Amino acid sequence: MAEQAQFEELARQLSAVGAVKRDLARILPHDCPGGSAAVLTLLSRHGDMRMSKLAELLSVDMSVTSRHVAHVAERGWIERSPDPADKRSRILRLTPAGRSMTDELGRRSTALLAERLSDWTDDEVAQLIRLMTRLRDSFGDCRSVHARPHPSQPATVPDPAPVPVLEATTTTRTPG
Repeated sequence: MAEQAQFEELARQLSAVGAVKRDLARILPHDCPGGSAAVLTLLSRHGDMRMSKLAELLSVDMSVTSRHVAHVAERGWIERSPDPADKRSRILRLTPAGRSMTDELGRRSTALLAERLSDWTDDEVAQLIRLMTRLRDSFGDCRSVHARPHPSQPATVPDPAPVPVLEATTTTRTPG
């Protein structure tokens, strides 16, 4: 197990990842802010879905999700159709224009990462991917109301409310 000082340094380095996220956000098209990019990316990755599922994946409430969905729908990137199983609900689906935007987001993020990591070897990039995937897996589903308690918490203390995790990776990463 790592020592306390290593975990403290890891916490500092993870905080610094914000600079990477900000750089990735800067390359988004002017009419596609991070929330819109996240909606498009999730629909591309997971396929058609209800707004409630999208809100869960975004880890935000329905009002925020609704604003993001309205923005992408106004631009013709998604369509909302009645859910045959529940006429009160809508199914969200990418349009061809939405797929084009998702492709553009992927090209932009890939180009930036390729530029910034140009002095990294393929093995180093692969190792970073493996370690980041493992880190994310270690935290489990951060959207879950029943997150794992900290080991120092007594069993009788309820779990703290989950901290929403924007898949930064979500707001700018698209499937490859």
